[in-house]
Amino acid sequence: MSVSSTRGDTWTFLTNHARVLLCLADDPEARLRDVASSIGITERAVQLIVADLESAGYLTRTRVGRRNRYTIDATLALRHPHEAHHPVGDLLNTFLHREDTQEPRPAP
Repeated sequence: MSVSSTRGDTWTFLTNHARVLLCLADDPEARLRDVASSIGITERAVQLIVADLESAGYLTRTRVGRRNRYTIDATLALRHPHEAHHPVGDLLNTFLHREDTQEPRPAP
């Protein structure tokens, strides 16, 4: 039995919320337009996700000049009951391969 290409080829392990959080952890001053482009979703979708993450306390937005800087509270637990014993920092550290998710990546 073969899996339909319309269903079987489209799912992924991470949600767009996780992807947005990872992008902002990697570059806290990223423009939401650039986050959207790198993930492959619309800028409006990223704005809604950022609003969700802010209202849940995972993100804090600070205005720096004409840009926003995003700070992540890596101590908050993941939301699903099966993962709630892990802080979001565990997810970020796993995918970003670093110990402190609050520091911006070094300049090249």
